[in-house]
Amino acid sequence: MEKNKVLWGFLSRRQCLVPTLRGWLVLIVSLAALAIIGARQTGRFLTLSDPVQGGVMVVEGWAPDYALEAVIAEFNRNHYDKLFVTGLPLERGAPLSEYKTYAELSAAILIKMGMSSNVVQAVPAAPVRQDRTYAMATSLKRWMSDHGMAPTKVQIMTLGPHARRSRLIFEKAFGKGVKVGVTAIPSTDFDPAHWWTSSEGVRSVIGEALAYAYARVLFHPPKE
Repeated sequence: MEKNKVLWGFLSRRQCLVPTLRGWLVLIVSLAALAIIGARQTGRFLTLSDPVQGGVMVVEGWAPDYALEAVIAEFNRNHYDKLFVTGLPLERGAPLSEYKTYAELSAAILIKMGMSSNVVQAVPAAPVRQDRTYAMATSLKRWMSDHGMAPTKVQIMTLGPHARRSRLIFEKAFGKGVKVGVTAIPSTDFDPAHWWTSSEGVRSVIGEALAYAYARVLFHPPKE
């Protein structure tokens, strides 16, 4: 034992096992397989569709036109009471537009697409620097309260991997007495089944995964 000690007994030699070339290959292949499985499951996990039928429908105003077409189809298919459009102020082009918020802009687009103006209601939110989805949800809840509405079902229509976080945030905003459903409209910017093959897919899914983790673990609604 004394031969294994060095530096006056402060250190000693020990044998350890290290992977062989075959072992390293198996390890690398296994990690790659786990990474692919994890990537697939992450996209599927975030792109949640768990709708409720009846009640009111909510669409986030930043959704593109093709998503608004899907909103109209879903609204007509399940006969919701009203369609609310949430949104923050426009970030570009507001001085040239008669619409100053995404809520007003998308509401006008929906009406132009054939929705009745008696059914569509824009509910703009004040500008905020963070927790934007929560700000839109609380603005909608406040508008409903001011107009004597107390829905028991809220169906959210949003885009791709934003869906799971949207439902979580609306659940926190509206409380336990309201059942919140969500439908994820597929994004045309990337292939949802292979999101890691495009920069847009990586930005969207990884960004939403981090944002969802923040909303789940660190975000707590302020006390009113």
